[in-house]
Parts: sequence; structure tokens; C-alpha cells
Amino acid sequence: MDKKKSFLDEPVSEKFLVFGSPIITDDEIEEVVETLKSGWIGTGPRVHQFQEDFKGYVGADYAVALNSCTAALHLSLVASGIGPGDEVITTPMTFCATANAVIHTGATPVFADCGRDDMNIDPEEIRKKITPNTKAILPVHFAGRPCEMDAITAIAREHNLVVIEDCAHAVETKIGGRHAGTFGDFGCFSFYVNKNIITGEGGMVVTNREKDADAIKVLGLHGLTKDAWSRFSDVGYKHYKVILPGFKYNMMDLQAALGIRQLEKVDKYWQRRLAIWERYNEAFDGLPCFVPAPFKEGTTHACHLYTLLIDIDRLKCTRDDVLNYLTKMNIGTGVHYLALHSHPYYAETYGYKWGEFPNAE
Repeated sequence: MDKKKSFLDEPVSEKFLVFGSPIITDDEIEEVVETLKSGWIGTGPRVHQFQEDFKGYVGADYAVALNSCTAALHLSLVASGIGPGDEVITTPMTFCATANAVIHTGATPVFADCGRDDMNIDPEEIRKKITPNTKAILPVHFAGRPCEMDAITAIAREHNLVVIEDCAHAVETKIGGRHAGTFGDFGCFSFYVNKNIITGEGGMVVTNREKDADAIKVLGLHGLTKDAWSRFSDVGYKHYKVILPGFKYNMMDLQAALGIRQLEKVDKYWQRRLAIWERYNEAFDGLPCFVPAPFKEGTTHACHLYTLLIDIDRLKCTRDDVLNYLTKMNIGTGVHYLALHSHPYYAETYGYKWGEFPNAE
């Protein structure tokens, strides 16, 4: 990076400003302590409460808490019957967990490019990727901006496809007052440590079909009958039966204790992030960069990631130059994301080449 008089030589903060540091207050700490004192730290009453609270918040009929959003995506795909020989259309502009969940079923992730401004999967690009092997669409509400769900669900109905919404960034996201995650067959949320509400690690599946919720429960706890979840309550002992080879994906009460208290503050935290978002827009106005696209009328953006793009032609340096300089200034940053087809595994395994998805690139 060329030296400019306006550049600083000393960090702007004595302490490194961590990217994505969570807010943990006394009520979360007290809830966790009470959980420890209760002696019930595995899957129990607090997980049940968190599920009830969360489904009420997003307006879904059923919610199943799991140990990650990756698990939520994986089990939603498995519960939908997705497997070897099937194709699932998703975006290359996402974290690797989205595609990996598809791969773990034996199916093939098929990428459709995103929009240049909103960074969300383009419905018209989805249409181009549909084949006789296509079984599902997996849109990602990137950075908390809602996808074009009316168009995506219309395509799904036309071709009899399952829709699994990746809502890892989108706890507060809405379209016309309706929460993301409730448009498709499944909505998958993340409570990882840098998300809008956190449980350290954790995820949630929401759905409006009881059979799907039951399937997720069975799959998420070793393939035990759904009644096995009752063994974690005090209603009386229940013998379990294994009905399929499931997974160990259940959430713990220790995690749910954080989630219960975090969810109570979700709107307050969103208002704070919105204020920071608007401050960023003001601060970056006129500089050699591109701020995120304006919010679409009738939608609520979760403001999870502020995706600033560097205008490298005007700034005369690379993105990584800027990253290194900000690190020197004790300012934490992240790159969200390097398009998936540019990573060695996906390029080598599926034959993707640079230039196929210009907007994501």
C-alpha cells in the first residue's frame, strides 16, 4: 500500500478490536450458573424452553434445537430424502458449511450465481441450473438480507422441489413482516459465537410440518424414537428404541441457557446494529469503496454483516492490503466470503472454474 499522509502509523486502539465479539451480560451468566446448579446441563428443560421461545419469535409451528446450523442444514436435507445422485442448488457466496451439508448426504451441490449488489442467490440463475436430478433449493439470506423468496418458492412449486432456507445470518430478517425461515419447508438458524444471538455453538430448525419436526428429532439424537426426548424430562422413564442410524446433534441446556436470555434482547440488539450500520454508511460515503445496497422496502435486514467492498481501482491497492493495514491499526475484520468454487476442494471435485460465477467472484 502506498504511503499517504492521511494514513496512521500507530494503532487507533491500544486493545485489538475483535471481529464479532459477543455481548454477554449478567443475566446470561446467572442463567448458566443456575443451569449448572440444577445438575441438568445436557438436553433438558432449558432446551425445551428455548425451542418454544424461538418458534414463537419467528412464527413457526415447530422448532428443534441442535448443536449447529450445519447440523440443522444436514438433517433438513436428510429428512427431505436427499441423497446420492441428487442435486441441490445453492449459492457459491456463502460459508463452506452450506455446501458441505449437501455433500454429507451424498448429493451434489450445484452453484447458481448471486446478485452483484445484494449478494443473494439469483432466482433466474437457479432456473438455469435445474436438471432432472434437482431435488432442492438452498438459498442463503446473505448478511441478513432476505432472498427473493416469492420467486424462489414459485420455482420450487413449479418443479416440485424442497426449499431449505439457510438463515445463519437472518434471525431478525423479515419479508412483509414474515420471518425468514418460514417461507420454505425448513429454516435453519445459527447461534455461533459471532451471530446476532449466541449460544457459543448451536442451531435451530423450524418447520410447519409435525412429521418433519419429528424426523429432525429422531435424526438428531442417534435415531432414537422421538419419545426418547421425554427421557430428558421428569415425566417418567421412557425406554428408547433405535429406529435408524442417526447423529449426535442435540443441543445442551448450558447452551440453551444463553439462548433464552439472548433471545429476550434480540430486538434491542438489532436496533443497536442498525444504528452502527447507518453510522458506517455515513462514514464511508465518498470514500473509494462501495457500501451495502439499500434495504428493500417491506423487508427487514438483520444487519449481521456489513459487507464493504473496496474500490481497488480508485484506492490503488488490494483488498488484502487493506486487511493487513486494519490489522496493524488493531481493527479486526473478516472476508465474507471467498466464493466456494474458488476453493481447491470444490474446484477439483466438481470441476468448477474461475469465471463461472462473476458476481460471486
